[in-house]
Amino acid sequence: MKVVILAAGKGQRMGPLTHNRPKAMLPVLNRPIVEHLILNARAAGLKEFVIVVNWKSETLKSYFGDGKDWGVNINWIDQAEVKGTAHAVAQVESHVKGDFVVLSGDTIVGSNTIEKLANAKENAIGVVKAKEPERYGVVYLQGSKISKILEKPRVSTSSFINTGLYHFTQEIFKAIKKTPLSQRKEYEITSSIQSLIDRGISTNATELTDWIDLTYPWDLLQANKKLFDTLEEGIKGEVENFVTLKGKVIVGDGSKVMDGSYIEGPALIGKNCEVGPNCYIRPTTVLADNCKVGNACDVKNSILMKNTKVPHQSYVGDSILGEGVNLGAGTKLANLRLDRTPVVARLNGEYVHTKLKKFGAVIGDGAQFGINSMTNPGTVIGANSLIGPGAIVYEELKEESEI
Repeated sequence: MKVVILAAGKGQRMGPLTHNRPKAMLPVLNRPIVEHLILNARAAGLKEFVIVVNWKSETLKSYFGDGKDWGVNINWIDQAEVKGTAHAVAQVESHVKGDFVVLSGDTIVGSNTIEKLANAKENAIGVVKAKEPERYGVVYLQGSKISKILEKPRVSTSSFINTGLYHFTQEIFKAIKKTPLSQRKEYEITSSIQSLIDRGISTNATELTDWIDLTYPWDLLQANKKLFDTLEEGIKGEVENFVTLKGKVIVGDGSKVMDGSYIEGPALIGKNCEVGPNCYIRPTTVLADNCKVGNACDVKNSILMKNTKVPHQSYVGDSILGEGVNLGAGTKLANLRLDRTPVVARLNGEYVHTKLKKFGAVIGDGAQFGINSMTNPGTVIGANSLIGPGAIVYEELKEESEI
């Protein structure tokens, strides 16, 4: 059975993090989201993949190639225009024979879940119970069968939502051909599924337990927390004598942790990183390859993507820093409002409630900070922006801003 991964979307709600990469290439525990899906599907015995791409597709293709390094085979399909999920699935019709599994490139699920979907009979939708189902596509059930799907209803009498993970028969392609444009001017796969149901073609609900939905930047931090248990502790780099490692800590090849550093796990340090001396790395922090956290720095529950430097006397709290970011001495990324209310972030001009009491900043690739600069909680800074010495930044800056 083949696995189709939908990875064409840019991921607008990820803000500046997708300026240079598709959403599916954002890192969770120092691996792209889609790599987690490929490895977990392989563990479930599925090795044939069809991946639908569009935005910055070369970053995906150059990273994975034909999939041989992962022990799988990948066939790439370019979706010339992004016209919705049904349109994306339609692109693979000539590449799949018989039943197939569809995974979304902005979610992570484990091997057991993928195996469960693969073994489902007839058409099936992966569903989970949600506290606020009105935010999603709500699925209504009659026993184990799906009777109706409603996109973001004002009021829902069902707590089950659509995860965007499917088991399809060839019948889905017939339904897609008859699917009209939605109000959002897209061809929605949920409309195609509803037409199958209306025609009396059985569609089952497969309840999932390990679905991780990645919509906003702070979801990456939550995903790290949930998945740290899947990693094995291991020190491959150099750790000097007067370093304290507490809990599960992973240090990659070529990395060096210098004296006076205190690392409180779970924490992951990638390859060829430089940590210390005399710094504090707190739980659920992930440093990607070639990062630096230097003297008198405090990094808490944050993600530093590749080649990012926090050299000296800085605080990074509950934040996500893109590739090639540099923080000047004394930079502070604040993560807690004075009134202690949940942090609100501004993404693409719209205010979004993070529902988090502590959240710092989202910083795009290549942003550079001068000394003693600061960001307020929930700040979003576009790629390649320049933040001058002593500047205080709040809300949102577009890419290549100067302040």
